[in-house]
Amino acid sequence: MKHYSVPLTPDLARAARALTQVSVDEIGRSASLDLARVRDFEHRGIPLSVDDNYRLRVALEEFGAVFFTEDGQGGYGVRRKHTAAKIRQLSRWEGEGGPAHV
Repeated sequence: MKHYSVPLTPDLARAARALTQVSVDEIGRSASLDLARVRDFEHRGIPLSVDDNYRLRVALEEFGAVFFTEDGQGGYGVRRKHTAAKIRQLSRWEGEGGPAHV
């Protein structure tokens, strides 16, 4: 399990989900968390266990969120892993050539 120096906060989780355009249902399934737990964390600030917090963060990162810690330039935050142009390019590539054969 990777160690993060700063835990995922409710505001970062909401921002990451908005940036990556992932639904609460989808992120909950990906993180193996109940929908109500994700909503309670994001909107009511009800804390998650260390393991649940970790799984939610990893799931958001898998959908393209990149978290950064506070530095001398400003506060902590989140951004998308890829630019909008790169996301369009990746989407185009995924549709090329038909299904993969194993």
